[in-house]
Amino acid sequence: MMDRDYIIFQEYKMYTDQKENFIERNFKTNRFYMVSVVLLIFAMIYTNNIMFLNEISATLVFSFFGIAVSSLWWMNVDSYNTLIKIKYADVIEKIEDKLPVHPFTDEYKGIQEFRNKKIFMFSDIQKLIAVISALFFFAVCVSEMSPICIKIFEKLVSLKSGI
Repeated sequence: MMDRDYIIFQEYKMYTDQKENFIERNFKTNRFYMVSVVLLIFAMIYTNNIMFLNEISATLVFSFFGIAVSSLWWMNVDSYNTLIKIKYADVIEKIEDKLPVHPFTDEYKGIQEFRNKKIFMFSDIQKLIAVISALFFFAVCVSEMSPICIKIFEKLVSLKSGI
């Protein structure tokens, strides 16, 4: 029969490995979003003069996609952070209570103390980049929409004055 402490340790080891894999997936996901934002910016640059329908430019279409991608990126970073905190605080710490040492609990406390000093963490930087890219795409969207809105307004005024 297996020793209870050995089984707890194996479960702890398996769970910490899964957490590390989860964090690695988080980094890969962030790379995907970063590359997507950069590709959308390049697409806007290289398709600047292409128009769809009457007045809709490729830049406008790509800016809408950019806003969506940036928003999804921010939500993704937030979700991963929440899930990682749950893995640290709730699950790993409970398992560590049954072990003689508590490395993840100690690490988490160290991170919290560091964070309380109001220093940006990597996830904060990721969120900031997502917000900045969303604002950039929004500004491009507004600048592309302005001429369309002005033309619509001018048509409405001319129709009203023609009545």
